[in-house]
Amino acid sequence: MIRSTVAHIDLHAIQANFRSIVDFLSRHSPEGAPPPGVIAVVKANAYGHGAVRVARALEEAGAQMLACADIEEAIVLRRGGVRGQVLVFGALSVSELQGLVEFGLTPTISTPMAARAVEATAREHGVRLRYHLKIDTGMHRLGLRYDNLSRTLVDLLSSPHLELEGVYTHFATADDPEHPLMEAQRTRFERVLKELERMGARPNVRHAANSAALVRDPRVWYDLVRPGLLLYGVIPPPLAPPLVLRPAMTLRSRLVAMKGLRPGDSVGYGAKFTADRPCTIGVVPAGYADGLDPRLAGRGCVLVGGRRAPIVGAVSMDMITIDVTDVPARTGDEVVLLGEQGPQAESRIDVREMAATVGTIPWETLCRVGTRIERIYNSDDRTL
Repeated sequence: MIRSTVAHIDLHAIQANFRSIVDFLSRHSPEGAPPPGVIAVVKANAYGHGAVRVARALEEAGAQMLACADIEEAIVLRRGGVRGQVLVFGALSVSELQGLVEFGLTPTISTPMAARAVEATAREHGVRLRYHLKIDTGMHRLGLRYDNLSRTLVDLLSSPHLELEGVYTHFATADDPEHPLMEAQRTRFERVLKELERMGARPNVRHAANSAALVRDPRVWYDLVRPGLLLYGVIPPPLAPPLVLRPAMTLRSRLVAMKGLRPGDSVGYGAKFTADRPCTIGVVPAGYADGLDPRLAGRGCVLVGGRRAPIVGAVSMDMITIDVTDVPARTGDEVVLLGEQGPQAESRIDVREMAATVGTIPWETLCRVGTRIERIYNSDDRTL
C-alpha cells in the first residue's frame, strides 16, 4: 500500500544533471588546465531524494567519489551497495570511528581532537588511513584555522598511520555575489596551500567549490568540485542558470474530499481563512509531518488540472485545504505540490519558488520532505 502523497524521483534526471555538470566543467575550465573531478554530495538522504538509490545512480553515471555528512550515513551507502570512495564531511571527535576501517571510508580531519581520535583508530587497527584536511578560512564552524597551521598540523602530518590525501575549505557566502567574504576565503585558502607546501605536505587533491561556487568562479574549481543542489536540478538562488538541469523530484498527492463553504465560514485550525463568497474547498492528505512548511498557508499554491489553487487555512499535521472554487476539480484528482502539471509556466511550481514563498532556501525545502512519504523511482514501484 502506498499513501496518496508520494515523491517521484527521476534518477535519469540526476544522472543527466551529473553529466551536464561534467560537460560544463570541461567546456569552461581555464585554458590549459584539466577539468576538475566531481565529488557528488548525497548527504541528508541525498537532499531528500533517497541516498542509496541516488548514490548508485550517480556511480552508474560515472561518479567516482561521493560525500555524506557522517559515518552513519556512509555506512548506509555501503550496505546499500555503493562501492566508490566515500568522503565523510562531519566532525569525528565523538563518533564511533571503527566504521572508517570496517567500511573503507575517507574521513575529514577538521579539529585537533578529531586528528587524535582518527590517529588512535588507525593505530589500533594497524592500518594507514587516507584523510582529507578541512581548513577554516572564514566559515567558523569545522576546520583548522587557516592562520594557525604551524601549531596544529605538525603532529598530524608526521603520523605514520595517517596519509593526507586532500585539503579543502567551505565557502560561507558563495550564493551571495555581492559579499566580499568568498574572495577573502579564496585568498586565505591559496595561502594555506603554499603553507602546506612549505611544511612538506603534498595533498593529491584540493577542493573548495560547492554548487554556488562552481557556478560562479572557475578559479575555485581546483582539482575537485562538490555539487549538491545542482545534482538535483536546482540552481542555488539568486544565481542564474549557466547550465541545463532537470529537477529530479515531483511531489504529488490527490484530492480526498471536497466541501462547500458559505460566506462567513472558516476552515482549519485557528480559523485563519474565512470565506467572503461561496467557496469550494479541497482536502489534500499532506501536511507539516510530510515536510510542508506551515507558512505556505495563505501564500502557497498547488496544481490541480494544470491550474493553480491557493492553499487556504492552516497547514495541519496531515493535510492542507485548497481553494478550488475556480478550478474544475473532483475527488480523486491529482494534486501536484512540487513539479509540473502541464506545459504552461503557471502550471509549474519549482523548489526555488516554494522556498521563496515562505522565505527559506531550496536546500531546506527538499530535505524536509518527510520519511513517511514514499519515494518512487522512475515510475516503478520500488521504494527506498
